[in-house]
Amino acid sequence: MSVLGWLLPAVAAIVVLGGLFLLATANRLDRLHVRTDAGWAALDAALARRAVVARAAAAVLGEDELRAAAERAEAAARPDREAEENELTLRLARVGRDRLPAPLAAELTDAEHRVVIARRVHNDAVRDTLTLRRRRKVRYFGLAGTAPLPEYFEIAEPDL
Repeated sequence: MSVLGWLLPAVAAIVVLGGLFLLATANRLDRLHVRTDAGWAALDAALARRAVVARAAAAVLGEDELRAAAERAEAAARPDREAEENELTLRLARVGRDRLPAPLAAELTDAEHRVVIARRVHNDAVRDTLTLRRRRKVRYFGLAGTAPLPEYFEIAEPDL
């Protein structure tokens, strides 16, 4: 057999294996984007629940500014959401839990715990996705497609 007879199958095998490797990377990247989207959905739900509990606490305490902060945080668009959620976190930190009924105070504490956990899960998913998207093979071969870059969600964590 000639050199061409050995070289052609070797090149074909390398191309096929490289294609399979790129396909596996693209699938992993897709799963990471799905994980990031699911993390955002969970975080959004946790933030919404905290806003509802904050409005209930504001009604019990008669604090209109807390109610307004909760409504602004819930209605804020994604780019403005961090600032509004930070404002709500600061206002909730000033609320004396001893002034609330015990079930409502427990509900507020639980809602804040869920926000902290959901934010960490979301940011971990964003970190993993961005790490894979920064690799050369992903950039050179356009494996991310048209998916937008995920963004971290940074808010102040309450003292739990």
